[in-house]
Amino acid sequence: MVASCTSEEGYADLTLDKSAVSEMSGDWYVETFVNGNLALGYEVITVSNTPEDDGTAIQIFDHSHIWEFNTAVPVNISSLTFEGSNLASKVDDYEITVNITNGAIVKNGTTSTSGRTADKISFDIEFSDDPGTIYHIEGYKRTGFLEDEH
Repeated sequence: MVASCTSEEGYADLTLDKSAVSEMSGDWYVETFVNGNLALGYEVITVSNTPEDDGTAIQIFDHSHIWEFNTAVPVNISSLTFEGSNLASKVDDYEITVNITNGAIVKNGTTSTSGRTADKISFDIEFSDDPGTIYHIEGYKRTGFLEDEH
């Protein structure tokens, strides 16, 4: 994000440049489910722009908390949805592909651990080194409140 001031008074003409995918970006606390059963409690993932930042893809990185994946996923910004097949995951010394389906972000679509209204993220992911197992990942956007941190 870039901020600039053009007014003599300082802030009257403040403008902020946003990423093309800023509506989808951020840190998210998510849980991982397999066949409807909780497989992994809350972990943080990061959704950000790709280096191109052209609004056609988001980058999802799990910080090696869930499976070790870091992949660019095609998006539809207007519907806040994302999915793709055979997506290259680039983590040092661990290269796989992933399929992501049913990806969606819903503004004010869930509640955080503390009960605050928050944006919701959910998607299904399949890893090439565990074919046939579909992991459902779902959670909320990081609120910044201590009681919502995991």
